[in-house]
Amino acid sequence: MPDRSKAPLIHDAVTFDYQLPPLQKNLFPNGQSLYWLRAGVLEVLSIDWVMPAGIWQEPKQGVAQATAALLKSGTTSRTAEQINESFEFYGANLQVSCNNDWATVSLYCLRKHLTKLLPVVKDILENAVFPEKELMLYQQNALQKLLVSLRQCDFVANQKIDAVIFGSHHPYGRYSTKESIDAITQDDLLSFYQSHYATSPQHIFLSGYVTDVEISAIETYFGTTTLLSKKQEENQYEKMGHPDKKHFITNDPNGVQGAIRIGRSFINRQHPDFAPMVVLNTLLGGYFGSRLMSNIREDKGYTYGIYSSQIPFKNEGILYIQTEVGKEVIAPALQEIYAEMDKLCQEKVSDDELLLVKNYLLGNLLGDLDGPFHLMPRWRSLILNGFTEAHFNQNIAVYKTITPTEIQTLAQRYFVKDDFYEVVVV
Repeated sequence: MPDRSKAPLIHDAVTFDYQLPPLQKNLFPNGQSLYWLRAGVLEVLSIDWVMPAGIWQEPKQGVAQATAALLKSGTTSRTAEQINESFEFYGANLQVSCNNDWATVSLYCLRKHLTKLLPVVKDILENAVFPEKELMLYQQNALQKLLVSLRQCDFVANQKIDAVIFGSHHPYGRYSTKESIDAITQDDLLSFYQSHYATSPQHIFLSGYVTDVEISAIETYFGTTTLLSKKQEENQYEKMGHPDKKHFITNDPNGVQGAIRIGRSFINRQHPDFAPMVVLNTLLGGYFGSRLMSNIREDKGYTYGIYSSQIPFKNEGILYIQTEVGKEVIAPALQEIYAEMDKLCQEKVSDDELLLVKNYLLGNLLGDLDGPFHLMPRWRSLILNGFTEAHFNQNIAVYKTITPTEIQTLAQRYFVKDDFYEVVVV
C-alpha cells in the first residue's frame, strides 16, 4: 500500500521519454497514400485529405481560400443543403480549411457511419460545381466581414506586417481587398479545383478506432480512381520586403489603443536552428511566464497580453511579436520589447529559467501525445515536411539539452534589431 502521509515524487518533464507510436502506410493502386494510426477505445474516426492547394499555389489572389470555402456548396448531383444534411443526419462533421501551403478536408464521424459518408466526400472532391449564386453570396459576406475587420487596428496590423516583410504580391504577404474579392470568378474556382483537388494526388490521414474494414472502404473510394494530373510545377516567388522598416498607420483618429507588430522573415522547419529557436522563442514571448509577458504586462502594466510567435511555412517562415497597448505607451512598449531581445543577446539565461521553459515545452508535448486525434497531427506535420520519426526524436533531444550558451548564440544571430520590421496601427 502506498504511504498516503508522503507526497509522491515530482518529476520534471525533461526526464520523461517521448515516443511517437508507429504509423502505418498503405499505398493504393492509383498511387494515393493512406497513413493510419489505430489508438483509443471509442469507435470514432478522423480523416484528413490534404492537398497542395494553398495560397502559394493559387494563380490569382483569393482563389485558394474561396475554393476551400465553397467546396461544399454543391456538386453535379447534390446541392449544398443535401451535402450538409448528409453529414448532420449521421452526427458527423466535415470541415474544409486552407492555409498558405495546403488545403485540408477533415471528416469526424462514428466508425459505423463511415461507408455512408465516404461517397459524399468523394463527390465533393471530384464533382464540385461552385454555383454562381453561392459565389456571389460568398463575395458579399467576405466583403462585409472585411469592412468590419478593417475598423480594428489589430486586424490591419496583421495584414501590414506580412505585406511589409514579404511584399504584398508574395503569397505569404497577400491580404484580401475589395478588388481581389470582387475579381474572383466561377471559372477561377473551377480551374483551380480541377488542377489541385479533383485530379491531384492527396495525402490521406486516418486515425481513431481503425480496422481493415475502414482501410478497405477508403481504398474503394479513393484508391482506384485514375489521377489525371501530372506533377504540379512549384510556383516561384521573389520576396520583396518594404524598403522602410518602420510603419505608423492611423486607422482610427479617435482610437485609444495601438496594435504593435514587430517581425522578420524567418527559417522554416528544414533549418537546423528551427528546433533550438522554439526554446528561445518560448523564453522570449511564447508562454504566459515569458520575459515579454513578465516585463510588459506584469511589471509595466502596458498590455493584457504580449506574445512572440515562430510560424513556419513550407518555403519560409516568419517570427513576430504582437501586442495591443494604450496609445500613450506605444513608444515605451517598443523600447521594452527591443530591450528584452537585447538582454538575451548580452546575458546568458539562468539554468533555472531555462529548465522552466524546457518543462513547459515538454509538458505541453505530453498532452499532444495523448489520444489519436492529437497524435496524428504530429505525424502529419512530419510527413508533409518530408521528415521521419528521427526528426521528432532530434527535436526532443534539442529541447532537453540546449544550453544557456547556445541560447545566447541564437539570440545574437536572430535578434538583430535592424532585421525587424515594425508596424504600429492606431
